Amino acid sequence: MLTAMLAAFIGGIILNFMPCVFPVISLKALGLLRHAGNTAGTRREGVAFMLGVTLTMMALAGILLAARTGGAAVGWGFQLQSPLVIALLSLVILAAALNLLGVFEVGLSAQRVGALDVGRGAFVRSALTGALAIIVATPCAAPFMASAIGYALVQPPAVALVIFFALALGFAAPFTLISLFPSLARLLPKPGVWMDVLKRALAFPMFGAYAWLVWVLAQQAGSAALATLLAASVVLSFAAWLYGMAQHRHLQGKGHKLMYAVTAVLAVAVLAPLPGLIKPGDALPAEAATVAQEKWTPQTVAAQRGQGKAIFVNFTASWCITCQVNEKTSLSTQAVRDALAKTGTLYMVADSTKFNPDVDDALNEFGQGGLPLYVVYPADGGPPKVLPQVLTPGIVVNALNQAAGKKA
Repeated sequence: MLTAMLAAFIGGIILNFMPCVFPVISLKALGLLRHAGNTAGTRREGVAFMLGVTLTMMALAGILLAARTGGAAVGWGFQLQSPLVIALLSLVILAAALNLLGVFEVGLSAQRVGALDVGRGAFVRSALTGALAIIVATPCAAPFMASAIGYALVQPPAVALVIFFALALGFAAPFTLISLFPSLARLLPKPGVWMDVLKRALAFPMFGAYAWLVWVLAQQAGSAALATLLAASVVLSFAAWLYGMAQHRHLQGKGHKLMYAVTAVLAVAVLAPLPGLIKPGDALPAEAATVAQEKWTPQTVAAQRGQGKAIFVNFTASWCITCQVNEKTSLSTQAVRDALAKTGTLYMVADSTKFNPDVDDALNEFGQGGLPLYVVYPADGGPPKVLPQVLTPGIVVNALNQAAGKKA
């Protein structure tokens, strides 16, 4: 258990550097910069961020464990298998990007348009940033983290929650330590006009995260759901602009109040069609495969094992950033395709973009708490080998040659 806690803590630290978390982490960095030179404000930001991370992690872990107790085969990142959650999260990310651009402000009494406020709402905003960061982080499984989560999911609930708590502490640790210790906080640059430019520039990584989530929704639920989300995004953006107009008191008296009322109506209009995404439609046509592949099922693997051919299984999902990076940098390279052909390896894809209980069962079988997972079954029917979560073409080629009994 102590080993799993340590692995979870280290994995949480590494998770800060995974690509799926970068956009939201940039918000936290901006929060610390706001308070440079203000020790009390910096500490409040750090504590609030840690609370947001840990409370959200405990809530997600509790839901996950309750679902598994009820018989559902779900794993890390389970909520991103729901099109409705993807849609809501994408709209939150879009709203955050618009906020960074100054379309509207959070917690301002609007004395200054576009100013970086450090008032009473800073604690809540930092806590919400922590909550959003941990939700966005779920598609990633950092080194050390996957094995710790895999261990947690087969332990009693109390032990599992302790491990998830260690993961949350590791994730929050870098920013919290900087904020709590004045000597570290002094290393931060001094506030200035440049911060307003940085604030607006950080909107574009958020737009990138929004675009990624829109793409994931299209893979999950098809073109009809995509159209619904895009329409909701336009209405949300218009509502945010109206809210910003009213917030900055461009309209006075009745016009000011009317603007808030119209914004509220538009916000309801955004949310009303989204529950329909719970029932996913037909997914968009998949791109042409870069290598010949078969659909993975446990039965297919069982039938093919020991038949003289190695098997390579790619457990993946559209919402898994690391999976997509490995696909582009390793699995779709000419070297790997040549090795698959040369060794006669069967290439199978286990897609968990939508909920797939068989995939989650396989993750548990191999002691992994999340994606990606790459498994090579030797041609002679020997025990399978689990590859690292971050691949290189060389790692894959060597594994395929060994599984096929060929020299590299």
